[in-house]
Amino acid sequence: MRWRIPRRPVAAVAFLALAAAGCSGDADSAVDGATPPVNATAAYGDTFIDSLLGNISSLIPTITGDGPSHTVGDQIYSGLVTFDKDLNPVGELAQSWEFSRDCRDLTFRLRPGVKWHDGRPFTADDVVFTWQTIVDPKTPSPYKSEYALVESVRAEGADVVRVHYSQPFAKALTNWGTWMLPRHLLETYVREGRIREAPQNWTAPVGTGPYRFKELRSGEKIVLVSNPDYWEGRPYISRIVYRIIPSQATTFLELKAKGVDATALTALQYSRQTDYRAFQRAYTKFRHPGNGYTYLGFNLKDSRFADRRVRQAFAYAINKREVIEGVRLGLAREATGPYKPGTWVYTDKVKTYPFDMEKARRLLAEAGWKERNADGLLIKDGKPFTFELLTNQGNDERKKIAEIVQAQLRELGVGVEIRVLEWAAFLKEYIKKRNFEAIVLGWGIGIDPDQYVIWHSSQTGPDQLNHISYVNPEVDRLLEAGRTTCAREDRVKYYHRLQETLAEDLPLVFLYFADVLPVVSSRVYGIDAGPNGIRYRSNRWFVPQALQRYTAG
Repeated sequence: MRWRIPRRPVAAVAFLALAAAGCSGDADSAVDGATPPVNATAAYGDTFIDSLLGNISSLIPTITGDGPSHTVGDQIYSGLVTFDKDLNPVGELAQSWEFSRDCRDLTFRLRPGVKWHDGRPFTADDVVFTWQTIVDPKTPSPYKSEYALVESVRAEGADVVRVHYSQPFAKALTNWGTWMLPRHLLETYVREGRIREAPQNWTAPVGTGPYRFKELRSGEKIVLVSNPDYWEGRPYISRIVYRIIPSQATTFLELKAKGVDATALTALQYSRQTDYRAFQRAYTKFRHPGNGYTYLGFNLKDSRFADRRVRQAFAYAINKREVIEGVRLGLAREATGPYKPGTWVYTDKVKTYPFDMEKARRLLAEAGWKERNADGLLIKDGKPFTFELLTNQGNDERKKIAEIVQAQLRELGVGVEIRVLEWAAFLKEYIKKRNFEAIVLGWGIGIDPDQYVIWHSSQTGPDQLNHISYVNPEVDRLLEAGRTTCAREDRVKYYHRLQETLAEDLPLVFLYFADVLPVVSSRVYGIDAGPNGIRYRSNRWFVPQALQRYTAG
């Protein structure tokens, strides 16, 4: 799994960076896997068994940054806006919106008749409360900076919300795709700074989304049931069961045994282990370019990695093509920075690091790593260059990356010890506490190019997302400028310069953008693949009556 900017846009124009302008249709359209026919008769019922590689960290997604929590949260909660198949912003809890001429005032008119899962009406007061909760200093939300330019949010009656910005903001609309929270259940906990203690966080989440919470068995499963009062109509599939299986290999075995209905395949599974008739009858495979990159990151408070020459040396010493071919079987594109090739914001006019071990050695020598000990390891001030490389359990590809990095850096004269950790413990004890030397992880980048929450120097706190403690005043300036204009031509200029700066400074080694390789049981109909992937309308998926496998309950 990867950390991500939420798919339900907390930074709408930006967060899962799903702005319509954020990705070209060609770049994201599904390119493999036939969609099951959709002319079968839709029917209610059945259970969809999904899979998660790690446990969730919370059932209040506005205080989390991990993929599993957002995957589940997207079914329980709704935002004011969302994105359609082609990545255009569309209304969800808001039926319409309007900007003022100066782009500083945004007015939402809410959809009538929407109810919380407990039957209470959803109103403009809940929108105001959600904003107040995120920006409250006592709330451990990593998304506060997304609302830094909001001067006020006012409810005008039950169904009108007016948002005023201090200046034009590129993500003014899409940020309101964030998950709305129920004021009547959380107000006391937020006021007292105890939101993590609220029943909403683990045992009784209440949203307005297509599915209601039923059960959580930590480390085992999460069960959701369809919401009969959902504004768009009761979902066809009656239950979703998320099985927590912290191993891609085990999940694949469960898929073949029909113990799960969907997963993301590894490149090996997709290319070599699913190309036979029985599997093709039972499942539909898809392939599309993903909105996330994998990286080798460093704790930049460590004096060794604070030296840019060391980071650049590592980049030259790691053969990215070998990584992509060995780990992804070619089903990925090399990353030169945090933006995906083929999108309007991307530029390839940046410094690159083709495999060059001699150049890597020269850079390390310039940084003072000139001598070797009896074990062949570089030494400086009498200490060998060794470090611990952490990644998360269950992700076989990341473990393979770590092993390739280990081998290639050993040739350079650097010792690497790999440590694989359970996901929840990895986040809590190592990532949040900045208790690591180096990591192999991934970032989901979203649609809008704004990545303030990842790179800005103000975002280095334990509940924020600048995990590597990166500080660069020029990067800060470019991030601030890029999010405070609505003109694409200006944003392109800032973000091209941002990519140039990151490629030169190289706060981490950008490895690749992997193709997404989802697979879904062929008994599931209504999947409409496109630039927004396959899951953006999963509440309209259905299983024809004759193919249903599970009874209600």
